[in-house]
Amino acid sequence: MKVGIVGLGLIGGSMAKSIKNRTSHTVYGVDLDQETMMLARICGAIDGPLTGETLPQCDLVLVAIRPQAAVDWVGAHAGEIGKSAILVDLCGVKRAVVEKIAPIAEEHGFAYIGGHPMAGRERGGFTSSADDLYVGASMILTPDKRTDMKLLETLQAFFLDVGFAKLTFSQPEEHDRIIAFTSQLAHIVSSAYVKSPEAQRRRGFSAGSFKDMTRVARLDEDMWTELFLDDADYLTHELDILIGHLEEYQSALKNRNAQRLHDLLKEGRELKATAGGN
Repeated sequence: MKVGIVGLGLIGGSMAKSIKNRTSHTVYGVDLDQETMMLARICGAIDGPLTGETLPQCDLVLVAIRPQAAVDWVGAHAGEIGKSAILVDLCGVKRAVVEKIAPIAEEHGFAYIGGHPMAGRERGGFTSSADDLYVGASMILTPDKRTDMKLLETLQAFFLDVGFAKLTFSQPEEHDRIIAFTSQLAHIVSSAYVKSPEAQRRRGFSAGSFKDMTRVARLDEDMWTELFLDDADYLTHELDILIGHLEEYQSALKNRNAQRLHDLLKEGRELKATAGGN
């Protein structure tokens, strides 16, 4: 199979490396950064550039760039994508992307499905990409009425070969609602947490909990601003809930109410036990 990858940052670069190291597929890639293109060629992550000549040959096209850029790229290159090809975007939000790309795909006759690999690191770019990033991870896909079983079987085989442990199916609305809580909220909390003056004076006083809370504060503000705004409705809802709970802890502390604080902590521990896993 010939696979085209648009964007060779952390997600696209890891996808390219995983495909080349774990399958026999041919990979064509494109990135705006020429140094990234050179590194990808040198390390063998791609077999060649994704161009107007190689794009029509691709059986699968993975778009691993920011949401609006993904929509723009598909709109500009839809006529070059083969009618028998499958296009999957790998963006972190789905409503804003799927509702714009799906009509383009239908108009031009190629298959399209929204996707989101549930894996990442706090540092981006091709130099942070790895061939094991997706090992054991979940790949989310958002099928619609045009999605047939053969397409899903093809993608399942492909993503499992690349290293994913399972496929999770969702609707764009559900995806964005849940991801606001499981991913986006954590990034905002981490970003806000490190703004305390104590963050600069904590050396020698920090351990695992500080590392866990601050890891994702090292984010790409351009990308995450776009993701947050595309999911602002669900994300602000989650923020309201979190702020309400924080105020409960604050009130218990201000009032030196040991029983109330104990109950809040116990409730959180029990809810975590019920939720299980990561």
